Amino acid sequence: MSLEVAVAAAMFAGVIAYAVLGGADFGSGFFDLTAGSSRRGAELRTLVDHSIGPVWEANHVWLIYVLVIWWTGFPESFAATMSTLVVPLLLALLGIVLRGASFAFRKYSATLRQARLFGVIFAVSSVITPFFLGTVAGAIASGRVPMEEDGDRWSSWLNPTSLFGGAIAVGTCAFLAGVFLAADAHRSRRSRLAEDLRARSLGVGLVTGALVFAALVPISMDAPVLADGLAGRAAPLVVMAGLAGVATLVLVWRRRYSMARWPAVVAVASVVSGWGVAQYPWLLVDHVTIRAAAGASATLQGLLVAVGFAVVLVLPPLIYLLRLTQTEEWTRH
Repeated sequence: MSLEVAVAAAMFAGVIAYAVLGGADFGSGFFDLTAGSSRRGAELRTLVDHSIGPVWEANHVWLIYVLVIWWTGFPESFAATMSTLVVPLLLALLGIVLRGASFAFRKYSATLRQARLFGVIFAVSSVITPFFLGTVAGAIASGRVPMEEDGDRWSSWLNPTSLFGGAIAVGTCAFLAGVFLAADAHRSRRSRLAEDLRARSLGVGLVTGALVFAALVPISMDAPVLADGLAGRAAPLVVMAGLAGVATLVLVWRRRYSMARWPAVVAVASVVSGWGVAQYPWLLVDHVTIRAAAGASATLQGLLVAVGFAVVLVLPPLIYLLRLTQTEEWTRH
């Protein structure tokens, strides 16, 4: 493996981590949004607050990790992407900021009306953020981000591949969150809530699975490089995503919520990995490869050293935090 590919692989590992951990975080907003009235949805919204409260800020570490490696290791491609896709990126950033602020403010609202307002902002921004990040992925994969920084700022992300990418991002986040929330509700012996989340998760999972495979048709016409990769080198990951998704649905149907979390993670990670493998060796499809976009060798070496330190110093505390929040004692607290 070349130095450039090693750095790109380290960066894409962060993309997968953010899709899984941040995705489950964002997906909780979908269930918050569809929970119903203040009275009917109170129990579910309390569960959402309790489940993501300790980790929602920590999950954004992965986004920062990806952006730092990208602009440091592949600076020209980063500049080109920021220029062409400034609209969806700004909307995604706005969603992240509003989501975090409203999530905090909702807990300290002086009136029910304020709590409802902040709750709506939190829920809506939790949906639009993964959508716009998904459109960014679709724009890159469909070859609409040129290195000359002169890409169209609207058609680059308002196209079939990007729109399907955004919808799939929302669906996978919601599906992952539903499985995790159902497991939390089951552990805390909230049987009625667990049953409600079970039904919703099954519905979201079926719709998202159908959407993923339906997207292959427009992608084959709109993004031929990505389509060829998905049918070729990334085909095992596509199959793995399908099998893991089916396994998750079966386990949720059988109320094996704790076990269902693992294939759910594999399904989401496989979908994201399939995108990365399918467009290899391109960094910006049809415009620049990973090798051609890389910065100086000394910079890339320094990045790998920094990644090594991060693995040793940052990863263990994050794993401990996630394990702590998944214990039965914490869930009952």
